Amino acid sequence: MANFVQSSGVKTAVRELAAPIADMAAFAEVVDDMLANTPFGCTAYQVGTENHAAVEKTGETYTGRVVYEDGEAETVGTVSVKCPTVAAYTANVATVLGNAALATAMGGTAVHAIDTGSFMAALKCHAANGEVFTLSLSRTRLTLSSYEDDAIRSTVENWADAVPALA
Repeated sequence: MANFVQSSGVKTAVRELAAPIADMAAFAEVVDDMLANTPFGCTAYQVGTENHAAVEKTGETYTGRVVYEDGEAETVGTVSVKCPTVAAYTANVATVLGNAALATAMGGTAVHAIDTGSFMAALKCHAANGEVFTLSLSRTRLTLSSYEDDAIRSTVENWADAVPALA
């Protein structure tokens, strides 16, 4: 029987954030900046006949929570919304917050529980050396995966050190 032979040294590295990213606006700002400015010196590339940007968003999920509180600030109900985009998150949370019939049915006042939201975006990046790696961001960590060259990790680490939301 044939054995598997390692053909490359693909690696994964995780950075736990000292504090969660404050809110959706701060999270979206980090992701949008990466897409617009390719901070790792990434380059556009082509696979077959398909052109790819230097940094591409390959997945995202955003979950928000609305808590209903009675007159004594006691929680009497909750609603969670899981959304595929930042725009959907913003619209859906606003819709739930503004739904008077739902607030009446819950028996309380709607409050956006910002601290309990979860955000995730995965970005595929093409390094100048030709490697394609993934950087996944959540509210509490960054996960760098599928890279071989340690210079990629160093570059991403230096970038993250310079972004206040990722301290």
